[in-house]
Amino acid sequence: MKISALSTLCILGLSALSFGGCTMLGPDFQAPETEFPETWTENASFKKLSEEENIEWWKLFNDPVLNKLIQTAYAQNLTLRTAGLRILESRAQLGLVKGNIYPQLQEMNADVMTIGTTGPATDRYYNAASIGFDVGWEIDFWGKFRRSIESADASLFANIADYDDILVSLTAEVARTYTSVRTLEERIRLAKKNSTLQQDGLQLVIHQFEAGTVTELDVQQAKTLLSSTLATIPNLQSALQQNYNSLAILLGIFPGDLGEFFTETGKIPTASSEIAVGIPADLLRRRPDIRKAEMQTAAQSAQVGVALTELYPSFTLFGSLGWSANDIGGNSLGDIFEANSFSYSFGPAFKWNLFNYGRIKNQVRIQDARLEQLITSYQNIVLGAAREVEDSMTGLVYAQKEAEYLSQGVASSKRSVELSLLQYEEGFTDYQRVLDSTRALTQKQDQYAQLQGQIATNFINLYKALGGGWQIRLGNDLVPQSVKEKMEERTDWGNLLTNPSPEDE
Repeated sequence: MKISALSTLCILGLSALSFGGCTMLGPDFQAPETEFPETWTENASFKKLSEEENIEWWKLFNDPVLNKLIQTAYAQNLTLRTAGLRILESRAQLGLVKGNIYPQLQEMNADVMTIGTTGPATDRYYNAASIGFDVGWEIDFWGKFRRSIESADASLFANIADYDDILVSLTAEVARTYTSVRTLEERIRLAKKNSTLQQDGLQLVIHQFEAGTVTELDVQQAKTLLSSTLATIPNLQSALQQNYNSLAILLGIFPGDLGEFFTETGKIPTASSEIAVGIPADLLRRRPDIRKAEMQTAAQSAQVGVALTELYPSFTLFGSLGWSANDIGGNSLGDIFEANSFSYSFGPAFKWNLFNYGRIKNQVRIQDARLEQLITSYQNIVLGAAREVEDSMTGLVYAQKEAEYLSQGVASSKRSVELSLLQYEEGFTDYQRVLDSTRALTQKQDQYAQLQGQIATNFINLYKALGGGWQIRLGNDLVPQSVKEKMEERTDWGNLLTNPSPEDE
């Protein structure tokens, strides 16, 4: 009879496993459909470069300081490090849900207690002891646990994509802040240079006033122009220091430690307009935020299947074995491992949430609505990505055209200052003409410096929009080795701290 019951249990268990291996409730994930134009609007203005140049695009600036800043930020930025730690958390979460495929209950228990009863006085108080082992295994009949693994796996890849997205933003932000620093340095240099020229002009006017050839009005106008130019310098210096502070935070250091990167004043970054823009469909492969949105959608798709399993019964195999003894009468706790102290039980069970269909169905609807939200969000992210590329390309193209005209204006203003000073010294014009030409030169030079920074920023924005830069982390640590060692001292991480290979991603 026992053999028959055991055989029946085994057959039931094997049948459940076999059926569970091919039953998966819920939708199988498919990437959301999206459409792209065949080419970019400004595509004709750019030449195709190699993919390697797209990966480390900042090297197109040929600026060693910028290269060092980005490498330091990659190694030390704390926001990026936090994203790397979230990947480690996701790996542990994936391992946790994978464990549910196997018997969920594997538990050893033991107890010793003193018991009081209302029996005969001699047996009113006695001691009892037991030791046993329990096993419970809910069969993955409808794919609940396998869908949970799908969800956790997709969440892991979403966190990897999130790390990449942060890295893309980080490299772009370091480059943008560095460009702002160099632009402000150039504007300060020009303001100081122009103030020196205006100081010389003021001295000239003062000498002429003392000689009686001009009125005090010329002197006061020259002083006004000089003071106006000098007044712009403190504001620029304040903005420069704030950019230094921002850059230090991006590098994961204190502002006072930034000096080693800026031993001397540098030029505003300039790069060729030859950019590897590729075709619009490349964004699906390049942009980490699009891949992140896709993986989040995949994770939620699996959650719909998990919710659906609650509409159906769950099947469990359970079993327990153990020994128990007491010291009533002639018995002894030492007899606990005797043959007649042994007992066991096993068998199948099922549970079905009847009359709860309203709540369960609404939970399924909630999960499905969340899935559709993520699909819509994915499509919106794709549209936004395409717009960012178009905006950056347009901004770069027209800023370069504007720079051509403005450079001509700067050259003309320089010549105007030279001519107006010469004519003033010879008495052919009043000082107002000198003031106007000098003021125009100061403004044009400042505008041109700002425009050069804007061109570099548009270049940076374009590569950020194209999703360039995240590839530098392939094959490298997601968190610094020193952090790994500290975590391993606290906790047994097994092989979860090992970085994934590019093929795994």
